[in-house]
Amino acid sequence: MSFISSDIAFAEKALTAGELVAIPTETVYGMAGNGFNESAVKQIFKVKNRPFYDPLILHTNSIEKLESWGLKIPEVLQPLAKAFWPGPLTLLIKKSAQVPEIITSGLDRVAVRIPSHATTLDLLSRLPFPLAAPSANPFGYVSPTTPEHVAVHFEGKIAMVLDGGPCNVGIESTIVGIENGKPTVYRLGGLSIERIESVVGKVQVNTSSSKPSAPGMLSKHYSPNKEIVTVDSITELRKIETRKTAFILFDLKKDVPPAKLIQLSLTSDHDEAAQKFYDALRHWDNDESITRLVIERLPDFGLGRAINDRLLRAAAK
Repeated sequence: MSFISSDIAFAEKALTAGELVAIPTETVYGMAGNGFNESAVKQIFKVKNRPFYDPLILHTNSIEKLESWGLKIPEVLQPLAKAFWPGPLTLLIKKSAQVPEIITSGLDRVAVRIPSHATTLDLLSRLPFPLAAPSANPFGYVSPTTPEHVAVHFEGKIAMVLDGGPCNVGIESTIVGIENGKPTVYRLGGLSIERIESVVGKVQVNTSSSKPSAPGMLSKHYSPNKEIVTVDSITELRKIETRKTAFILFDLKKDVPPAKLIQLSLTSDHDEAAQKFYDALRHWDNDESITRLVIERLPDFGLGRAINDRLLRAAAK
């Protein structure tokens, strides 16, 4: 069997045996292991070189399974689960005794979600345990949105990549929990604030921490192997020297050779831009003639807000 495969039965067998499998979701590919097997979870941290203080997300296919493991969705968050699961939403809820401390980095809440991807939902339906599955990339690097992105880093280190094609959302799930009785967003992601607020009203946003209470909160993250410069206007863009520079743009236009330019969307579509964003960040990694990426910030609404969050963390020193 090839390393990238659509063999769900093989993935099921490997995960049951405590091995790691990269799985597709609608957001990004995840580095998955049995979330109730502490040895498998430790291997996730080891393979990714991920610090143990950064918690993981548990994935399953039904609320009924969560409840069977003692994981109850608080009443204030139930409307979000009903509206957006399966989908790019993660809920931060009270941990149960069945969840290993390593999953939550010793905290009393655990992140859970039901992904919207037919292949992985099929896999999850076969498993009597949840999958711990952070993004399938070396820690701090750009998240993977194709099986090939995963294979570059992990072939020979995990059992397989379960092939689900390109991710159709392209950025991680939005994480929502509760603070002071109110829904709070801890990570901006593939479900926009506007859609969340259409269901539960105004939410708080608390997305930065040196000691994260949820995944994706570290200030330096999602970084390619190039210097990043961000621009907001055509005036800033015109001042940029093009030597050894490539451009990732949204609405702005720059007269440079096509080989040095990725336009995230020709129709100013935030969803299309999100789907292409991580692939664009990786595009010039092996091109020694490019040392700098100039990236346009998107209008700060919808998924543009989540893309800008990733861009801020990718560019952090």
